[in-house]
Amino acid sequence: MSSCIGENLRVSLFGQSHSAAVGMTMEGLPAGFTIDMAALQRFLGRRAPGKNAWSTPRKEADAPEFLSGLVGDTTCGTPITAIIRNRDTRSADYGAMKDIPRPGHADYTARIKYGGHEDAAGGGHFSARLTAALCIAGGICRQYLAERGILVTAHVAAIGGIRDEGDPLVSVEGKEFPTLSDARGEEMKALIARLRAEGDSVGGIVECAASGVPAGLGDPIFGGLENRIAAAVFGIPAVKGIEFGDGFAAAGNTGSGNNDEYEIRDGQVRLRSNHAGGILGGISDGMPILFRAAFKPTPSIAREQRSVNLATGRETTLQVPGRHDPCVVPRAVPCVEAAACIAITDALLGRRREIDG
Repeated sequence: MSSCIGENLRVSLFGQSHSAAVGMTMEGLPAGFTIDMAALQRFLGRRAPGKNAWSTPRKEADAPEFLSGLVGDTTCGTPITAIIRNRDTRSADYGAMKDIPRPGHADYTARIKYGGHEDAAGGGHFSARLTAALCIAGGICRQYLAERGILVTAHVAAIGGIRDEGDPLVSVEGKEFPTLSDARGEEMKALIARLRAEGDSVGGIVECAASGVPAGLGDPIFGGLENRIAAAVFGIPAVKGIEFGDGFAAAGNTGSGNNDEYEIRDGQVRLRSNHAGGILGGISDGMPILFRAAFKPTPSIAREQRSVNLATGRETTLQVPGRHDPCVVPRAVPCVEAAACIAITDALLGRRREIDG
């Protein structure tokens, strides 16, 4: 199914924006791992809506309920299933738009694929509400990786034309606005506020780093670590691009400038630079994994837009009602971390099985 991902760690997401709940099932995490539930709730809280001026006013506690896979707070080896109940839904906001696809959304493509049987309220299964379930799985994986010395952190790298400044390996966890530079964060907040007042939205970039990743994770060709991370990250609505290391900038470099040369340091093989972003041939090289994900502007805007009425076959206009983020990027930061953690955990479990035979 398209809502499932992973080979050694299998994660499935289910639910719709306005259904009774959204949730996830995760298979493959070893038995005996104890989840810090308070830390998991803090992680989910970084994504939760309705907490500040730059997010949707929809109020959701985002408290996970575990249905299976745990004895107490410890994994027992069977599939882990957890849900987050949807409580602050307003499906009536979408009633008048059932036959009018919103520009920039999946309304039209969903109609074509599912023949009118899709859940249109809040975007249904295409909604970013599903990232709450993604963050349950990713938050658990984040703890699993941290116990093994692998730390995953992300930050807002850019919103509009404003770029963050600082070391991407530094955690922004605990900060209200997830930038390394508080000054750049204030500029971004001012831009978001201005565009919201104008009935518009803005996109941006999230940068993610994973330190402590051992060399040897991943596979060549289609099973590469970049492939796995990219597949998980593209499961986050609004992601339109991803690059690793120097990414597209490498296309303007020379081989001598782009190659990461080797050295012996403290008796170990090391790289002198990290233009590759920690991955070569689809396999981790021991350097921090570094990538950036580009997010489009929120398509739900207050301005009048042109569309069509699929029931009458006539052109029309619409203004999108409801509650929406003027910029999804700040709340997407833990989602990108979650996606990366799921992919790295999947690769780590595969490597351990290879070693153990």
